[in-house]
Amino acid sequence: MTNQQTIDQLSAFIKAAVTPYHCVSKMSSMLDEAGFKHLSERESWQLSKGGKYYTTRNGSSIVAWQMPSERAVQESGFRMIGAHTDSPCLKVKPNPEITVNGYLQLGVQIYGGVLLSPWFDRDLSLAGRVSYRAEDGEIKTSLIDFEKAIAIVPSLAIHLNREANSGFKINPQTMVTPILGQVAESHEDKAFSFRAILAEHMLSQGISCAEVLDFDLSFYDVQSPATIGLHNEFFASARLDNLLSCFMGITALLTAKSNEGVMLVCNDHEEVGSMSAEGAQGPMLDQVLNRVSAPGEQQIRMIANSMLISADNAHGVHPNFSDKHDVRHGPLLNAGPVIKVNANQRYATNDITSALFKELARLADAKVQTFVVRADMACGSTIGPITAAKLGVKTLDIGVPQFAMHSIRELIGCKDVLKTIDILRVFLGRSSV
Repeated sequence: MTNQQTIDQLSAFIKAAVTPYHCVSKMSSMLDEAGFKHLSERESWQLSKGGKYYTTRNGSSIVAWQMPSERAVQESGFRMIGAHTDSPCLKVKPNPEITVNGYLQLGVQIYGGVLLSPWFDRDLSLAGRVSYRAEDGEIKTSLIDFEKAIAIVPSLAIHLNREANSGFKINPQTMVTPILGQVAESHEDKAFSFRAILAEHMLSQGISCAEVLDFDLSFYDVQSPATIGLHNEFFASARLDNLLSCFMGITALLTAKSNEGVMLVCNDHEEVGSMSAEGAQGPMLDQVLNRVSAPGEQQIRMIANSMLISADNAHGVHPNFSDKHDVRHGPLLNAGPVIKVNANQRYATNDITSALFKELARLADAKVQTFVVRADMACGSTIGPITAAKLGVKTLDIGVPQFAMHSIRELIGCKDVLKTIDILRVFLGRSSV
C-alpha cells in the first residue's frame, strides 16, 4: 500500500465515522472483512489459539484482539493499543424544538471541551442513533445520517457586534443554536416536531419507523477531509481527535504480523471523563480480559506481560503562539509521533515505557518527539492513566502532533500518520514488552 493510499483510507474512515456509533460500525465492517469474529457480550465465548475476535458495547466502544497462537496467554500477554471514538461536538437536546421569528432551530448540549467559534458559518449535517417503535410494534435502534447540510449557526454581523474581534464571549445556551429552516406559511399554526422530521427521514431510508422514542444525535461539518500545503504536507479534517488514533490502531492491527496476543481498545466518552459503562473508567476492558483469561494468578501474569500504548493526539507548537509551549518540548508537525510526559500522572508514560517506544521507533526508522506542558499551565489527560490504574498494566501515552485541537476542523502532518502506523506495527509484532 502506498503512502497516498493510506491517507486516502484515513479520509474515507473519517467521512464514514461521523459519530462514535458510526465509527464502531465502520471498524466492525473492517474487522469482519479481515476475518475477525464478532462475540456478543450476552453469549458464551469459545476462544482458540490464534483466534481473532471483537466485541462492542453500546455500539460506541469496541475491543478487538488476536489470541496468541503459540504461547499460553499468561506468558504472551497482550500488546495493546488504546484510543477513543468520541470527539467534542454539539448534541441535540431531548426536547430541542425552538421557533424564533419564524426560524426552525434545535437546542443543543455542548459535548466535551468544544472550541466553539469555528462552529459558526459551517455547513452542518446530523447523525447518530435513534430508538424507535417499528410498525410491527417492536422497539428497535438504527443509525442515521442526513449526510447533506441541513443546518447552520450564522455569525452575528460585525456591524451589530463591534466586540467580535476583541474578546467577545460566546454564550453556549443562546448563541450556538443551529437553524434548520423556516416555518412554511401554511404551517404557521402547527407545532414544530423534530421527532416527526426524524421519522420521515427514516421512512425515506427504508426504515420501518412508526414512532421515534428517543435519540442520540450530533451535528457535524459536511466539509470533506483534505490534504493541504504546497507539497501536501498536511491533512485537515473534523474529528482527528481521536478518530486518527482509531484509524492508526486498526490499520496496525490488520496489517501487523504477530504470533503473540494483540489488542485494540477504542472507548467512548473520553472527552467527558470516561466514566460510563463503555468508557475507560467503566468495566468493559476488565470484563473482556476476565473472559480471555481466568481471574487470579493467570490473569495477573498476563497483565504483567502486557503493555498498553494509549494513542491520543498531542499539541503541536503553533507558529503564531509558540510561547504556549515549553521551549524544549514543542512538537512539530511531520517530525514524528510525540511521547507525552507528565510528572503528576496526567499521562501514564514512565522512563521504561518511553525507552521502549524510542526503540520501537528506531526499528521502524522513525523519529519521536516529547511533549511536556509548561509548568505554569494545566495539563490535559486521556485514557492512558485511567486504564493503567484499573488494570495495573504498564502504559505509554503518545500522539500525533496537531493544531486546533477540539476545533470543528483540525490539522495534522501526513508523515506523522504513516510513521506512527509503522511504529505500532513493530510494537504489535514484538515477542516481549
